[in-house]
Amino acid sequence: MADVEYQFTTTERKVRKSKKTTSSNKRRESNDQGEVTITELDKENVYPSENGHDDKSGEYTKAMNKDWHSGHFCCWQCDESLTGQRYVLRDDHPYCIKCYESVFANPCDECDKTIGIDSKDLSYKDKHWHEACFLCSKCRVSLVDKQFGSKVEKIYCGNCYDTQFAARCDGCGDIFRAGTKKMEYKTRQWHEKCFSCVVCKSAIGTKSFIPREQEVYCATCYEEKFSTRCVKCDKIITSGGVTYKNEPWHRECFTCSHCSTSLAGQRFTSRDDKPFCGDCFGELFAKRCTSCVKPITGIGGTRFISFEDRHWHNDCFICAACKTSLVGRGFITDAEDIICPECAKQKLM
Repeated sequence: MADVEYQFTTTERKVRKSKKTTSSNKRRESNDQGEVTITELDKENVYPSENGHDDKSGEYTKAMNKDWHSGHFCCWQCDESLTGQRYVLRDDHPYCIKCYESVFANPCDECDKTIGIDSKDLSYKDKHWHEACFLCSKCRVSLVDKQFGSKVEKIYCGNCYDTQFAARCDGCGDIFRAGTKKMEYKTRQWHEKCFSCVVCKSAIGTKSFIPREQEVYCATCYEEKFSTRCVKCDKIITSGGVTYKNEPWHRECFTCSHCSTSLAGQRFTSRDDKPFCGDCFGELFAKRCTSCVKPITGIGGTRFISFEDRHWHNDCFICAACKTSLVGRGFITDAEDIICPECAKQKLM
């Protein structure tokens, strides 16, 4: 049970009893909630009155460390004589028991009866109870000298309060009892032992963690489960990386499938979904120019010309006689050569 303040207080009264005496014997009694002082004055003494005549046979009362004519020591509220009566001292004024309880005593929150001076007055947040009435609102067990909590103007023993109102762990569903350490993140809360990685079950405590949907992961398990992995080496890509055909690669893993030269930031082409640098692709798969015998790769926008089963780079497609470019012009084949029409006429003449 968390965030609950437990306390109770007891009203302490000083109760005295006075008699017509000249000497005093004081007897102090105490109970669990406070101290009661009873003063017994057991001998008479006679003093003449101020006008030379006896006042009520000269009897006096000694109370509150003062001497009183017997008829003058009265209740502050009703003026009834307190001589030989029990009284309660409040703000330096004496009150008879009836007036004190009528004016100052608290009503019990449970039974609504006055809590008299002979009863213990247990109080909590401006409410008061007889000792026998200080009970749990649900199970009715006595709360005297026990921990308790309050909710909606009612008091409960620790168990009942926890059962009805205490917060519960998002991990195990059990309540947080008083003194239990609580781990919180946003709107969720866990017991310390329940705040653990959903994969490896190790307690996270104050270590770094990563929340995902309704689960919590330690950093290591999160990386293993959700981090991007290179399609070539299957290791986690922590920074950088290259995407090819919507798949991730380490930069150092994205290499030519033939010579293993790094292709990151370089021009390349592919064959059967495998990447190749320009040189390897040309050597392995490209057509060759009939004139220079070098590969025609097409990388970088290189144009080429094909005729029957022969192929030429644009720059290599020239007349075998005058070396004029034949791109976009008519031409005549002469055995393995190609010549322009002008050179063909001269050769026939």
